[in-house]
Amino acid sequence: MTETAEETSPDILVTAEMGSTEGVLTIGALCFRCALGRSGLVHDKREGDGGTPLGRFPLRELRYRQDRLPAPETRLPLFPIAPSDGWCDAPEDEAYNRPVRLPYPASAEKMWRSDALYDLVTVLGHNDDPVVPGAGSAIFFHLAKEEDGRLKPTEGCVALRLEDMLQVLALCGPETAMEIRAL
Repeated sequence: MTETAEETSPDILVTAEMGSTEGVLTIGALCFRCALGRSGLVHDKREGDGGTPLGRFPLRELRYRQDRLPAPETRLPLFPIAPSDGWCDAPEDEAYNRPVRLPYPASAEKMWRSDALYDLVTVLGHNDDPVVPGAGSAIFFHLAKEEDGRLKPTEGCVALRLEDMLQVLALCGPETAMEIRAL
């Protein structure tokens, strides 16, 4: 069986100058400013370095806060976030760079946040097949924090404003990948 144009999604391209905490995200004919990690783009991602990794990463799934937003239009696998959801960021733990239930005995990021950053959060296939301890965890495509009209840097993720994210997600399916490149 072949895919029709309706079932095929364009890939996402993120480009930025090395060292910049903002980039440009393009999908099809759409183009948006996006936030990047506080250390900009990095060739060799390491846990806690604040860098957004260069490379091509599949979009694994979309998680969302159903108490704050209706299920967005997308063909990505969709999962509601629960208050007990976490993501292990402890390189020495067997669940490193995997979802966990909180409380968790090792360090883990809370997915249920008081701010809106993870109201929509797409898991990128970075360091997950196989997982390499210390090579970076919780690299997501999520909502941006904005201050005085500027997108604030992330901890290593790619982030968009809500209205931009909704347009992008509507074009995404299980075959969509995000390519992050330096200019």
